[in-house]
Amino acid sequence: MSGFADKRCIATVALVVGNYDEAIDWYVERLGFALAEDVDLGGGKRWVIVTPANANGARLLLAEAADETQASRIGNQTGGRVFLF
Repeated sequence: MSGFADKRCIATVALVVGNYDEAIDWYVERLGFALAEDVDLGGGKRWVIVTPANANGARLLLAEAADETQASRIGNQTGGRVFLF
């Protein structure tokens, strides 16, 4: 076994964002993450993965909010608690 299968870890964390391109800009241009994947899934959906530049740590799946309920969670996805360290 190789890759993620031979160790226990959190590989990918989904993060609801308001806009794919703005989120990519924030994580890649401002925070120095690398854009690992950006695949058009059709219907306005994309599979967007960013990773820490040094490849250590969990990847982030940037998931654009699909409706007002999801959008209301942006910035407060964990009930006001710290989410990522």
